[in-house]
Amino acid sequence: MGEEIHFESTVPLKIQCLKIEIPSTKKSSCTRRGHRTKLVNFFKACRSRDWRRKISPFSPSTIFRQTVDEREEISLSVSSPGDAQPSFPANFIKKLNLSSFIDLCKEWIKHPMNIALLIWFICVASSSSMQALLLLGMLNKEFPVKSSQTRWIEINNQVLNALFTLMSLYQHPSLLHHLVLLCRWKPEDIIELRKIYCKNGAHKPNEWAHIMVILVLLHITCFSQYILCGLYWGYTITTRPQFLENFFNAIGLIAPTVAAAYAMYSPLGKESSSDSNDSETVKLELTNQRASVTEPEWNGGVFDCSNDISVSFLSFFCCFCVFGWNMERLGFGNMYVHIAMFFLLCFAPLWIFGISALNISNGWMRDVVAISGMVLSVCGLIYGGFWRLKMRKIFKLGGDRFCCGSETATDYLQWLFCCWCSLAQEVRTGNFYEVEDGGFYRKDLGVGGEDDCSLLLCPLPRESKESSENASVSLRSWNSLTDTKRPPLQQLVEVM
Repeated sequence: MGEEIHFESTVPLKIQCLKIEIPSTKKSSCTRRGHRTKLVNFFKACRSRDWRRKISPFSPSTIFRQTVDEREEISLSVSSPGDAQPSFPANFIKKLNLSSFIDLCKEWIKHPMNIALLIWFICVASSSSMQALLLLGMLNKEFPVKSSQTRWIEINNQVLNALFTLMSLYQHPSLLHHLVLLCRWKPEDIIELRKIYCKNGAHKPNEWAHIMVILVLLHITCFSQYILCGLYWGYTITTRPQFLENFFNAIGLIAPTVAAAYAMYSPLGKESSSDSNDSETVKLELTNQRASVTEPEWNGGVFDCSNDISVSFLSFFCCFCVFGWNMERLGFGNMYVHIAMFFLLCFAPLWIFGISALNISNGWMRDVVAISGMVLSVCGLIYGGFWRLKMRKIFKLGGDRFCCGSETATDYLQWLFCCWCSLAQEVRTGNFYEVEDGGFYRKDLGVGGEDDCSLLLCPLPRESKESSENASVSLRSWNSLTDTKRPPLQQLVEVM
């Protein structure tokens, strides 16, 4: 078919020959025959499993399996405190001790979050009961006119929508934070997620995948409620799509139920099959530049804002950001979660209940819903009082009793009526000490400085024996903390 052409040259060439192909007149038949051959070869290749193996690394299921295996290897290398704890022997009793149950309820109700949850549950139960009675026709005597029944059904729809949307908004920042931790999957993230989702905080088989399933279901619940909220706010009861309303109501009910059942009956809610006795020993080492503070004090009073003007201005103009930053510094959780939660507690009730009130035709019921949103927004400041109470108890700070003789009530009252001053005092106190491991430590202990001299002062012999013993103990602790050489102390001479 072709003619070879040779080139004569002293320089060696890479191409020694050139083939020229002359197309034949039967091109169409050859092309058809070639297409048929390729098609037959393709179907022959489909019978074998080689092509599946080549495509399988790029399939979503294979990528998910590889991700689960990689995360499981990381999980096995991280041991949590729950791995070393023995299982609690839970023996069910047949007789209920009423006094212990009452004490348990009293302890539970002291938490402000539990109080808010109880009030939310009472409101949901009341509105749901009235809605069920209206739909079943049991209140036809009280509301004989069809228009009044429809109006009260819509009122209950708006109230329930506001309550569930509010709860979804409150829970969503924590869920987003957990999703971020799940995507990062660092050792500290694994330990934190185990404390929330795993029984006893111990390692569970394929825990990453199981936690992912729960988080996906909870996110579906939140987003379905947001869509329902848009339906209730954007449409009236006559123009609202009935199918979409029922569909997202079903999703909002089924998804959290499945998530709760999955958390209980999956490996996350079961005891570990193999109890590892080899637990990591945590060694606590004291640095040579710190000394623990056993009786810390607040840095100034609540209204001593002039002690640090910059902190006072930041606490006033950037209250939510400063609050979240201070909470993370004190070891009380993630900064962004606290910022979002505090912001939603203060503004979400006013926004949600206000829009719901606009969709209620009844005059006095509209006012009740709007006023409830205002009251809940003001009560959102109790969130700061709760963490102030926790800060005071953990770090052993003193408290005031000018409100009913109770330190707890005083903490909440200070945040309700002067949140900026209370926040500035907390920030100043955190700046004054060094926070680590749930305790306060002295900052900037340099040898030869003022703090060094204050620690090395010893009392005279005529002072009490107790103070002398305390001074000697503090001196010995300081000597054990510092390894640097110091000049000998001058002998103290008492003049009689």
